[in-house]
Amino acid sequence: MPSDILSPDLLERLRSRAAGYDESNSFFTEDLEDLRAAGYLALFTPAAEGGAGLDIPGVVVCQRRLASAAPATALAVNMHLVWCGVAHLLALRGDNSLDFVLREAAAGELFAFGISEPGNPAVLFDSHTAAQPTGGGGYAFTGTKIFTSLSPAWTRLGIFGKDSSDPSEPRLVFGFADRGTGGITIADDWNTMGMRASQSCTTRLDKAEVPASRMVRATPVGPHQDPFVFGIFALFETLLSAVYTGLADRAVELAAEAARGRTSTDGVRASSDPATRWKIADAALRVDGVHLQLEAVARDLEEGADHGSYWFPLLSGLKYRSTETARGVVETAVRVAGGRSYFRGSELERLYRDVLAGMFHPSSEDSVHGSVANAVLGPVEQG
Repeated sequence: MPSDILSPDLLERLRSRAAGYDESNSFFTEDLEDLRAAGYLALFTPAAEGGAGLDIPGVVVCQRRLASAAPATALAVNMHLVWCGVAHLLALRGDNSLDFVLREAAAGELFAFGISEPGNPAVLFDSHTAAQPTGGGGYAFTGTKIFTSLSPAWTRLGIFGKDSSDPSEPRLVFGFADRGTGGITIADDWNTMGMRASQSCTTRLDKAEVPASRMVRATPVGPHQDPFVFGIFALFETLLSAVYTGLADRAVELAAEAARGRTSTDGVRASSDPATRWKIADAALRVDGVHLQLEAVARDLEEGADHGSYWFPLLSGLKYRSTETARGVVETAVRVAGGRSYFRGSELERLYRDVLAGMFHPSSEDSVHGSVANAVLGPVEQG
């Protein structure tokens, strides 16, 4: 059960450190040690192999709870859980090619997400990183990856690039590099407005070699239906939505605490003021709506529901709705709490900065609306 892994005591320890990590712009080293000891890195790993054996809905609950205490920690750990979730999803469909990810996660290995690239709107359907065959199925990768969360601590880096050795049929190839692989350089360039503890630094690859034994997929360039790539997209959007929903959950709690603690000059608590009550109720209603969609999508992924071509707009829509709702809910909480929340050191002030990161994760606002428009209206007519 999620509550057995994230005990109230553990959550309180994580929450107590979050402000310090943010202030010093430092990695969540102590949080990671606690989470590893609690078995959090192995949430998806079957119990028979030393893990918690949770399904996708169960991990969604865990990420919501973790984000309510330490959003930046949850966001970074999310990237590890995406790879584990892909392995879990593939195994449910009879593909055990990533089972080693689940085993290694239970052994304490930490997987990072080296996918995003500057100026690559195609995301998983193309790459600016060159993948040069080295013979025998291995590749040497050269390119730049951005927003590589867990930069100070990852032990496995999932990366992809484009093999153009056959110009008539270029392929995208995916693999996992070990930390210490020659040609991998991590920049010390993470100094952002929010989500600071994630330390999602830029990673540069210069002929970084991945052996054939650690290459896991080759796919066409451009849109396709490969279940591996679908799994990456599905778990990324769903677990990311869980993080921002958990942040919104905490904002509602803080708004309620602030209302109970404020009293007007005539002695009336803000929690009894009709306008304040309406604001907090409205925030709670908005979050409830995201809870329902998040739970439904997680369940459908786990159970193999067939949404056909609508899966992509459904998933990107979930990410957009959850991040936008969280941003609005935090703003409402700030309005309820008043000017005190504008001061540095306030938890709401930090949440306000953290929640803005949601707009920078794929899928973007424009791509979400384009995807849904195509699903509802069909492609743009030419001529």
